[in-house]
Amino acid sequence: MDPITIGVGSLVVVTVLILLGMHIGVALAITSFVGVYLIGGMRSSVPMSMLANTSYNAIADYVFAVIPLFVLMGLLAMAAGATRELFQAARAMLGRTGGGVGIATVVANAIFAAVTGVSVASAAIFSRLAVPEMNRLNYNHRFSLGIVASSALLGMLIPPSVLMIIYALLTDQSIGALFAAGVAPGLLVAFALSLAIWVMVRLNPALGGADEGEATEPGSKLKVLLSPWAIYLLILLVLGGIYGGVFTPTEAGAVGAIGAFAIYVARGRFSLREMGELLLETGRATSSIFFLFITASLYSRMLAVSGLPVAAARWVVALDLPPIWVVLAFVGVILIMGCFIDSVSILLLSMPIMVPVIRALGYDLIWFGIVAIVAVEIGLLTPPFGMVLFVMKASLPYKVDLSEIVIGSVPFIGVLLIVLGILIAFPSFTLALPKLLF
Repeated sequence: MDPITIGVGSLVVVTVLILLGMHIGVALAITSFVGVYLIGGMRSSVPMSMLANTSYNAIADYVFAVIPLFVLMGLLAMAAGATRELFQAARAMLGRTGGGVGIATVVANAIFAAVTGVSVASAAIFSRLAVPEMNRLNYNHRFSLGIVASSALLGMLIPPSVLMIIYALLTDQSIGALFAAGVAPGLLVAFALSLAIWVMVRLNPALGGADEGEATEPGSKLKVLLSPWAIYLLILLVLGGIYGGVFTPTEAGAVGAIGAFAIYVARGRFSLREMGELLLETGRATSSIFFLFITASLYSRMLAVSGLPVAAARWVVALDLPPIWVVLAFVGVILIMGCFIDSVSILLLSMPIMVPVIRALGYDLIWFGIVAIVAVEIGLLTPPFGMVLFVMKASLPYKVDLSEIVIGSVPFIGVLLIVLGILIAFPSFTLALPKLLF
């Protein structure tokens, strides 16, 4: 059988296996093993050798330590009480604004994203923190759910971001450049969501519920705004160190984890039992990502052996279509994939095929990475999979129907699609900062 035919067949098989409910890592491993077995002319030693080599080499590089370090930093910051402080600071600043608590949720998520890098963590925490507060103020229930769901996406859009790290490792791009490229788009998403909340409350005041209280005294407001000073310094230390060339991203992750641990201990929250749980949670999150990374590396190597990525790039270029149509088609595929599988898996599945085509068309891979990540994050809000939807449902302190979260998120999905369109239309908006710094 022709190797390219085997490569195309593997795409169909892995999709079917995932839709049938098989774990995506297992599906990738089985498909890769069988694909190499067929391409290698039934020489059984070939797939076994590839499996053994890839299992080690896929994650043996020093740079991969950045993933558990940033995950640990985020977990320690949460355990230290950073989330509540950031929410209270944002609310003190915006509490008298129409939809102020909703906008404060977006702002707090944006700042918190610079510590965690994981959207589902933001969704879980702000479901418990912000939704009850908006309910107390008689916000429209679906509106409040949509605010939390959409703003949670900032966890992966504002650096440091686990998805940016994974994309950089997959495509051999600079992690620092990806982080720099994510700053302006992340802030644009935060601004667009905040503006949408303000406009929606202005047009329909009932969405924003009751008056949000008396204005805070200037001295008291300043005190609340400065209360998360340790978190501000931690963010400045980590991101400033990367952009200033003081640390590599891996070193910055280590410094950030130590800084977060210092805050955790200094606030008297340290306990051996909780610390053990945080380390176990870091291990669970990291092992899950690394398992997917190993199996995706297997799959990428099988595709490379088949010649499918190169053939696909040549075929697309030969079509002589406007390149932007190809980009839009890829974005559409990513959005559809978001309806069924998680964000990390989408990147691991799609990038081995898409990146060679994007490179052949002459587009900047840093820019495409940010566009792809924004599209992937929008997928977290789309049923039937929509991981953020399920995390919120599980995290809320009361029962809620999944359809309510979906309906509340629809207007904000529209806002996010507009932002995605802006990023596609104006690549310089994304690339200005990385070009300046790198």
